[in-house]
Amino acid sequence: MDKQTKRNSPLSGETDYEKRGYLNSDFKLFHLTDIPDEEFEFHYHDFDKIIIFLSGHVDYTIEGRTYRLMPYDIVLVNHGEIHRPAIDQSVPYDRIIVYLSPDFLNSYQTQDYDLSECFRCAAKAHSNVLRMGAAEADSLFLTIRLLEKASTEEAYANDLYCQVLFLEFLIHLNRTALSHRQNYFAASHFNPKIVEITDFINQHLSWDLNVDLISRTFFLSKYHLMRLFKQETGYTIGGYINCKRLLMAKQLLLEEESITHICYLCGFKNYSTFFRAYRKFFHEAPHETKHSNTL
Repeated sequence: MDKQTKRNSPLSGETDYEKRGYLNSDFKLFHLTDIPDEEFEFHYHDFDKIIIFLSGHVDYTIEGRTYRLMPYDIVLVNHGEIHRPAIDQSVPYDRIIVYLSPDFLNSYQTQDYDLSECFRCAAKAHSNVLRMGAAEADSLFLTIRLLEKASTEEAYANDLYCQVLFLEFLIHLNRTALSHRQNYFAASHFNPKIVEITDFINQHLSWDLNVDLISRTFFLSKYHLMRLFKQETGYTIGGYINCKRLLMAKQLLLEEESITHICYLCGFKNYSTFFRAYRKFFHEAPHETKHSNTL
């Protein structure tokens, strides 16, 4: 099985998280049962991630919300969401992980259905965890087990068969999400003020965001705000804003937006600052990202 790999150097001097994992196909499936010998730091992915929790003692933190996982919980992590698991190392951690390309999901979007709807339902419910009943879990797990088995075989049209099984899994998942929206599980721990602040930041990335503005908006002293934000999320306000702006910029570059327009749309005051920050964060220049998308 492939393990998540750390980046060789920090993304920024003030961020406490990094990009982990990689995806060079439409989707990738892992089944891992282990006792990790490291503590996971806050990190993000360029792709969407689905975690099917089987057993262990795990608290999963995503964008300031912490969830105490139960067997058969489905964890939905959008690309760019900063997260980490806190794992009790006294028992094995058993989970199935799916890495999923957002472009793959977008390619199965029509007026009648959208296979990324489960992620949108999660956002509307302010939750990242779908807690299912036995009946829903049975159909989902039957399909994922068939997919897991098929992915290790070399049979006629096996790649196509795996894709069909994966689409079946996504259809079951979205049907469950749409028919049982109340099953999105509330976080077991979160600070409402910090969640409001992260939502505010993500909705106003084009603004001239800084600690002073945010502290005035939410009626907190800036020193209390900085301490509380770091305590609840594990990262600084400046680092969080910088990361979110650059992730937004990369997504827009892949959508054929003008580089100069993206610079200002993402809250950077001038192109040279944007260029340096982007190259330091992604280890490539903005025009290289745009060029790679046209190859």
